[in-house]
Amino acid sequence: MKNIKQFASRLFPLLGVFICIMSTSSLAANNSIVIYGKKKVSVSTSEQDADIYVNGQLIGKGNASVTIPKNSCVNVRVVKVGFLRYEIEFCNKKNISNPPKSYFVKMQPDDAFDASIQTDIANVDIEVRTKLGKDRAWRLINQIVLSYLDVIELTDKETGYIRTAWQLQTFKQNTIRTRIIVKQSSENPLAFKIKMVSEESRIALTSAKSDELFREWDRVLRKYKDIISEVQSRL
Repeated sequence: MKNIKQFASRLFPLLGVFICIMSTSSLAANNSIVIYGKKKVSVSTSEQDADIYVNGQLIGKGNASVTIPKNSCVNVRVVKVGFLRYEIEFCNKKNISNPPKSYFVKMQPDDAFDASIQTDIANVDIEVRTKLGKDRAWRLINQIVLSYLDVIELTDKETGYIRTAWQLQTFKQNTIRTRIIVKQSSENPLAFKIKMVSEESRIALTSAKSDELFREWDRVLRKYKDIISEVQSRL
């Protein structure tokens, strides 16, 4: 009986030490998981008002702290009008290099933006009235249109209708397509409605036939900006 009491008196303190060690180890493990799950990247840009998006959500302008959850990747996109879009993915996964603590984005000018002007004449009908006879006015409109866009896709003098083929120009991150549509709107006084259709795909090297990829653009390429004003002045 005496030996049992002596054994118990030695065992219980050892059990206490063992439990304490296990609890400390568990806490340390949990803390390491929390630290591992909070990888952050400080993102800054050369343009202080550039929008920074993480997985499609705006989180800051010019600079922002990006949190990358454990075993995940995040998409970072930097956008500013007049500059090329910038996109990068940061990952926080095993067997993948750790994300940097900081990342700087040097933004480049948008070549499509520089080659165009913002205007209120894009994608709207503009009526032009004339005192000229229909034959002369028709000839003049055709000459002006063909001096800018060299392929007419459809023409009908009787109804006073002209539609040019799409003129395509591709840029680093965009494709612009442009066409002119002319419709006679009245006989007396003689008048025509002229529309400059300007569309963008926001993708380089897009086919002109990929209608589903294009949408209206509120800008016009500089080389076409004077078409309508020339028709107005000469008619």
